[in-house]
Amino acid sequence: MADAVTSQSGTLIGLIGQGIGGSRSPALHMVEADAQGMRYIYRLIDLDVLGRTADDLPFLLEAAIAAGFDGLNITHPCKQRIIPLLDEVDPIAAEIGAVNTVRIVNGRTKGYNTDQYGFRSGIERELGSIAGQKVVQLGAGGAGAATASAVLMLEAARLEIADVDSARAEQLAASLASRFGGDRVGAVRDVVAAIGAADGLVHATPTGMAAHPGLPLDGALLRPDLWVAEIVYFPLETELLRRARATGARTVHGGYMAVFQAVGAFEIFTDRKADSERMMRHFASFGQDVAA
Repeated sequence: MADAVTSQSGTLIGLIGQGIGGSRSPALHMVEADAQGMRYIYRLIDLDVLGRTADDLPFLLEAAIAAGFDGLNITHPCKQRIIPLLDEVDPIAAEIGAVNTVRIVNGRTKGYNTDQYGFRSGIERELGSIAGQKVVQLGAGGAGAATASAVLMLEAARLEIADVDSARAEQLAASLASRFGGDRVGAVRDVVAAIGAADGLVHATPTGMAAHPGLPLDGALLRPDLWVAEIVYFPLETELLRRARATGARTVHGGYMAVFQAVGAFEIFTDRKADSERMMRHFASFGQDVAA
């Protein structure tokens, strides 16, 4: 691979997304780079600040390439819409149908998905094996595509996907069924019944973020034997996790996905191994006031 990321000019990375002003991704990447003796700059490209929307992705990508960026992280609401704009997409990201990391070398772009690895790492650390379990997921967007794939890779027996856009849930379920089998995944509209029969709940919507406070479901559905995994980490303890813990349920906070997707992205951008434990310690130093 070209040595663009280790040249004297250093590494220039950006994050494209909406409402990302409080993001700690720059700090996570730059502190790890400092520890490795690298020159590394990470900039936010906030659609809200720029007065742009996801419709402006072609312009923003071209501008980043022209400005000499070595890579981009991609977050809500752009993870799926970026795909047709890229020169190449890693097979895992193509299967998931969402990209959160773009490597730029000599003007060419290649998309990857490290969200799946990040989410899987949190489940394995906090819950151990979920093989043979029934899981319900709320949300079928870009992040939800990655978490759903991770759940099935962790050998859950059945995954039911729900979304406010039922067509989107059905589309994601159909895509996953082609890879994992229709007997293991499906879309669901009766969320109450599905959760009542489930072992675990994955939350993959923006609800619970500082900008979107509240619960994504009736809190009465939570119970001690229903584990809950969250992707939101601003705040780190969402209302959903707080309520779940109050029942005695096991939980997985969104910080794991945040850190380990950053680990994967850092390694793609730099061709260097990241110290995941050091990055976890750095993330923990942020306390509760962290963002995507």
